[in-house]
Amino acid sequence: MKKFVALFAFILFVTAAAFAQPKAQFDLKKMEYGTIDKGSEPLRIFKFKNVGTEPLIIKSAKGSCGCTVPKPPKDPIMPGEEANLEVRYDTKRVGKFSKTVTLTTNDPDNPKTVLVVSGEVKPVKAKKTLPQKRSALGN
Repeated sequence: MKKFVALFAFILFVTAAAFAQPKAQFDLKKMEYGTIDKGSEPLRIFKFKNVGTEPLIIKSAKGSCGCTVPKPPKDPIMPGEEANLEVRYDTKRVGKFSKTVTLTTNDPDNPKTVLVVSGEVKPVKAKKTLPQKRSALGN
């Protein structure tokens, strides 16, 4: 009987461990900047939650080029906890863009998550300035 109870406990433990895992759930996987002026605010935030039963660890976050810089949370995201992934696109580059950020996590079902930032940066039009009028005193 003791062997049966020990075997049952072992099977229960292994089964529970197999289902205990982290899982990232993102509000959005594509962030649209829209049409923005050159030099506009570069920061966008992807919100996500660990809907798993174990801590979620962001192992790496890489932009597809140097113009897209992600900043992931450094600490593990505990089960049920929400977190932010900050992404900055270099808004000094004029033109349409579509860039990716690849997250590598300890989520066994989805170890790599690809997020997209896109939009268009328009050049800022130079303001027309009128020539200064001289006063009657010659100043």
